[in-house]
Amino acid sequence: MSKWIRILLVVILLGVLVWRLWPVPEKESPPADIIKPVTFMNPAGPTVIPLSGIAGGKVKGDVPIEIKYWKTTDEAIAALSSEKADFAVLPVTTAANIYASGIKISLAGVHEWKVFYLVAANEAGFDNWQSLKGQEVYVAVGKGTTVDLLLCSALGDAGLVPDQDVKFVYAPPQEIVALLKAGKAVFAALPEPFVTLAIADNKARIAADFQEYWGQINNSQPRIPIAGLFIKTAYLAAHPQESNDVIRQFNESIKWSDNHLDEALQINKDILPIPAPAMKASLQRTDFYFIPTNECRSEVETYLQKMQQLYPQGIKILPDEGFYMQ
Repeated sequence: MSKWIRILLVVILLGVLVWRLWPVPEKESPPADIIKPVTFMNPAGPTVIPLSGIAGGKVKGDVPIEIKYWKTTDEAIAALSSEKADFAVLPVTTAANIYASGIKISLAGVHEWKVFYLVAANEAGFDNWQSLKGQEVYVAVGKGTTVDLLLCSALGDAGLVPDQDVKFVYAPPQEIVALLKAGKAVFAALPEPFVTLAIADNKARIAADFQEYWGQINNSQPRIPIAGLFIKTAYLAAHPQESNDVIRQFNESIKWSDNHLDEALQINKDILPIPAPAMKASLQRTDFYFIPTNECRSEVETYLQKMQQLYPQGIKILPDEGFYMQ
């Protein structure tokens, strides 16, 4: 073996040795998983107010929240069923039907408790529910809505038969307000903010508070579990920490909005259906505060059972355990 070949072999061996002994730089650890934003569906109406803290960037958390507003429940259902949203504010009765349809959602808590009233023209006498015998009552939206069923319940407890002793006329709330103002309607069952619009010119007054009625018949607080925050059950199971962070932000946003009402109205000026002064007045008769499911489940169950009794075709199946966040 020639001298040059021996030298070449030595060089190769040294190279291999150096390569093996040379410290290999550690691969950089992949960055921690970036928390993806969640899509939060909310009705495009007065319930935008509780979300003002989040919408205005006043309340933040680990999970970025993208708010999208729905005008019909079909929009909310489509987003939830197509995996385009994991969180939604929904009426409790609507959510029960969505759950029964196979879209699994869980109630995180109720946040809307007070919004329904009976309005009467100033010249109309009203002492109690029996005062409505022989009268015509305009009811917002249509048959089977919450305010419709509450009115049916109140009349039934007073010994009156709806649509027999009392005539029901269903119409959009805006139309009912116009009829009251024109003196063409005497009684109306309405939600806020339309109650405020109806009584704004002092031609009508609030005759009864449906929340007080509900508290009396259930021996409970004068409140109704009207709407709440729902989470896709699959998301909740896979991301419990993130779910709790969104719930916390939602709760803090409600509190922020309550303490900064003028700013909240400004944040939502392009979404709210009525001028800010009227909206602000209506919020005096609207209660938003978050009660987690484990503290209000019995109220929700009582509410759904009563609504089903009054209108079985409205809630065909009462939700099971999976409907309630544990």
